[in-house]
Amino acid sequence: MVGFDVVGLPLALLAAFAIKSDAPFAGLERNPLLYAGVVLVSVPVFIRLDLYRSVVRYIGPRAARTIVIGVSLSALALAVMSYTVAWTPIPISLVIVYWLLALVWVAGTRFLARWLLAPAMPRGVPAIIYGAGEAGVRLAVSLQSDTGLYPVAYADEKRELHGTLVQGIPVVAPGEVAQVVQRFGVKRVLLAVPAATHRRRAEILLRLEALGLHVQTVPSLDDIVSGRAAVSDLREVEVADVLGRDPVPADKNLLDACIRGKSVMVTGAGGSIGSELCRQILRQGPRRLVLFEMSEIALYEIERELQAEISNGCLQLELRALLGNAHHKHRIREVMQAYGVQTVYHAAAYKHVPIVEQNMVEGVHNNVYSTWHAAEAALETGVETFVLISTDKAVNPTNVMGATKRMAEIVLQALQTQTRRTRFCMVRFGNVLGSSGSVVPLFQEQIRAGGPV
Repeated sequence: MVGFDVVGLPLALLAAFAIKSDAPFAGLERNPLLYAGVVLVSVPVFIRLDLYRSVVRYIGPRAARTIVIGVSLSALALAVMSYTVAWTPIPISLVIVYWLLALVWVAGTRFLARWLLAPAMPRGVPAIIYGAGEAGVRLAVSLQSDTGLYPVAYADEKRELHGTLVQGIPVVAPGEVAQVVQRFGVKRVLLAVPAATHRRRAEILLRLEALGLHVQTVPSLDDIVSGRAAVSDLREVEVADVLGRDPVPADKNLLDACIRGKSVMVTGAGGSIGSELCRQILRQGPRRLVLFEMSEIALYEIERELQAEISNGCLQLELRALLGNAHHKHRIREVMQAYGVQTVYHAAAYKHVPIVEQNMVEGVHNNVYSTWHAAEAALETGVETFVLISTDKAVNPTNVMGATKRMAEIVLQALQTQTRRTRFCMVRFGNVLGSSGSVVPLFQEQIRAGGPV
């Protein structure tokens, strides 16, 4: 590259003189020092700009900007030298012509070398990018360095884009996807519509379902904006995308009514539902959060996660991780009393239907007696609010798990008749997607294994 520049820059100056005058070698006769000057100034400038450190076969837009800056400085140096070392000053128009010719030479040689030296990349698996917007374009650019996938077409619903080329890739209508699949043997569709609602995603997936393709999607817009994920971080389609349900925004006043500034306790804090409750509670500004869990490893994991979030967010609260079983009435009463608990979220329970069906006695002990003992402890220690995390299977229960949770609800209803100081509440969760009691993880495991579901 240094050799090309040493030869090419004087040639660009010579060509500029030839273009601006009738005599091709007029500049060489009148201003010979300028030819040596542009080399002696430009090469050190290029070295200073790290222009010779770029790996040519991977040269990109950043190097192109550096080339423009370097050539501009070379032209500026030429203009200064024409009034200091030249025998005859040269016009500004000639400097501009030199700048253009030098830019074409310096950039052209490098990108030509890149084209010649770039290794032949195996094309990999053909894919369609669904969405020709900004996310789709950024995804296509990121795939250029990925030997596993290469996009053969965009699919987009905007009619004005149909038949056009974006990044050299054709844009087709959604109705033409089947033809593209058949023509190129497409095996994968990349869903690049991060701003689309779950309902819209479900419609797109329903349309693609008949093609039998592997569909992946870019992260949601919230994850991209917050920096938690990049557009190129492809992930598998989630259950929420298929269901087509958009999240309902929560009412902050309702969320923190029993939490902000209070001492809150979560039983079963290491479980899938209890741990998520802890994460949400942490963001509502409690004075103290007590994690009550009988599994040592589960308690360790949730405590470590919450401690990291407290440190990163500079949150001011007291976090206590306590081992214990809600069966033990005296233990749970001591904890509530020692930490002045004002709100209890009772999430400790067995919720796998077939497991509880085979272990009825333990199911009754954990789901009924632990709720009873925890509620009585809350009553005795003056807890303000006790919330039972129940289940929709408690409605006309047809299995042991649902029956035990219904019994726990009846226990709380009975205790509420004895006091007005403690408010006993129940919330029936439906299908909590991805929780340890949900069938969704089982389905996903079966799909990964190739079925049957």
